[in-house]
Amino acid sequence: MNERQLVTVTEFCTVIKRIFQAEEMLKNYTTHGCFVVAGERPNVMTASWGLFGEMWGKKVAVVPVRDSRFTKGIIDEKQEFTLCVPFGDKYKKELLYCGTKSGRDCDKVKDLSLKITPAKKVNTYVIDGCGAYYECKVLQVMDFSGQEISPFVKKAYGEKPDYHNFYFAEIVEEY
Repeated sequence: MNERQLVTVTEFCTVIKRIFQAEEMLKNYTTHGCFVVAGERPNVMTASWGLFGEMWGKKVAVVPVRDSRFTKGIIDEKQEFTLCVPFGDKYKKELLYCGTKSGRDCDKVKDLSLKITPAKKVNTYVIDGCGAYYECKVLQVMDFSGQEISPFVKKAYGEKPDYHNFYFAEIVEEY
């Protein structure tokens, strides 16, 4: 056996733990959604779909945000945000609230008495008590509205489309 094949038990356990954490995060993200937090006066919205992977040699999250969302303007201005993924049913009613109310009309952090902590590497916050956190810096935005839209997607958006923008963001910190 050469040196490259040898790993310590601690290293092996760390890798296995990260695999299970990633699986748990994806299950919760796609089942319940996650909080997207942006701005120094944090605005919170709910995202219930998106992608995680590697692009351009970086860990990337692809987060869809509709043109009509208040959060979009903040992300466009600040070019950074956090994703906070609650595990289990924790924050189920808060996710619903943040997905149905606009930050233009209310302060969701205050209304829900959410406890927040400054993020480590981006200038916004994370919501305490979530199972996974991703601090993100925008690399590229794809405006979906100007694209040629397939019949399947047009049907999914309905008669009055409010298309998503896809924010390709580098994950600069995860915990």
